[in-house]
Amino acid sequence: MATTGRAPVRLSEAEVKHLAQNFQGKSPRELLTWAADKFGDRLTVCSSFQAEGCSIIDMAWRINPKIRVFTIDTGRTPQETYVVVDKIREKYGIEVEVYLPDAAEIEKMVHENGVNLFYKSITNRFMCCDVRKVHPLNNVLTTRNIDAWITGVRRSQAETRSKTAMIDIDKEHGGIIKLNPLAEWTSKDVWDYIKANDVPYNELYDQGFTSIGCWPCTRAIQPGEDERAGRWWWELDAAKECGIIIDPKTAKVTRADSK
Repeated sequence: MATTGRAPVRLSEAEVKHLAQNFQGKSPRELLTWAADKFGDRLTVCSSFQAEGCSIIDMAWRINPKIRVFTIDTGRTPQETYVVVDKIREKYGIEVEVYLPDAAEIEKMVHENGVNLFYKSITNRFMCCDVRKVHPLNNVLTTRNIDAWITGVRRSQAETRSKTAMIDIDKEHGGIIKLNPLAEWTSKDVWDYIKANDVPYNELYDQGFTSIGCWPCTRAIQPGEDERAGRWWWELDAAKECGIIIDPKTAKVTRADSK
């Protein structure tokens, strides 16, 4: 997507710390409004089209109908996710930038380890997530004229996300800004927003799914299970993260995210 050519915006750690304190307790819309003014067309929403991401797209679109939105298509995405992507395109009239993993890297991984390598070991699962998600994300954030990106992370989703700030410096991607407008929201807040604003959402939620990723690595949860228990459910000693938001190799594993 073309940008206006405005100069890149970078914020110091002191500025971000002050902003994080200032936005504590404020609404997602307030943070998004500030970000749209600050970063212009160098601001983008990164979405896997889960309930949180769809809510953020709706909010951001109401502030700027030309908001940039991108997604990483891992090649193992559920059909229901593609359906909601098309619904978002049609409802809001926005372009969704779709980025794919490197084909040669996928071929090499599958040739050496098999198509469903992630079931064999945690190391293999991390490898698959890196190739299909993390590497293409890194490419997007470092080559597409982005100064700030928006995620749908909530603190209450998992212990690994409990300290998520509403605004932070993304040191892994050149010091751009990472925004988490829904950090303080609960799942109920998200669904209340979806219902109040008629936001399109993935129909797998109606089948008992509470967190939706790649099809082979996602299932519906049982009553009483953790919200992210349906992700990589066969793993008992690894964080329920893929690396896009939090590095699962270094994240602290708790009882909540190892069910």
